[in-house]
Amino acid sequence: MYVHETEYRVRYADTDQMGYMYYGNYARLYEIARVEAFRSLGYSYKEMEESGVLMPVYENHSRFIAPALYDEMLTIRTTLKVKPAVRSVFNYEIFNEKNVLIHTGETTLVFLRKDNNRLVAAPAALLLKLEPYFS
Repeated sequence: MYVHETEYRVRYADTDQMGYMYYGNYARLYEIARVEAFRSLGYSYKEMEESGVLMPVYENHSRFIAPALYDEMLTIRTTLKVKPAVRSVFNYEIFNEKNVLIHTGETTLVFLRKDNNRLVAAPAALLLKLEPYFS
């Protein structure tokens, strides 16, 4: 199992009139956390895409427990419980600066060849970076 934590401060542009983070921005936090999780492994989303493999979102689920507030520092915990294959399931827990769980989410992404939009196995370079977490 691979776990990574990313911090994010809620900006004014993230919030609605009540000072709560707008619900649509949680999917953006998922993306930020996924990219940073891969980066921490020494694996680049950008390089993966340049090599001809894309990772579109197939499913997205969110559970809103409490609002994220303007100027709050959030911790996004990203977990891969199963080693990626043709698809990869990411689980997210978002904590406020008091370490209270305020949000959970899950996204399923698939690996596609850029040239023909067909499913492909997860890149070998990514699997190699993840191997120590799943042996």
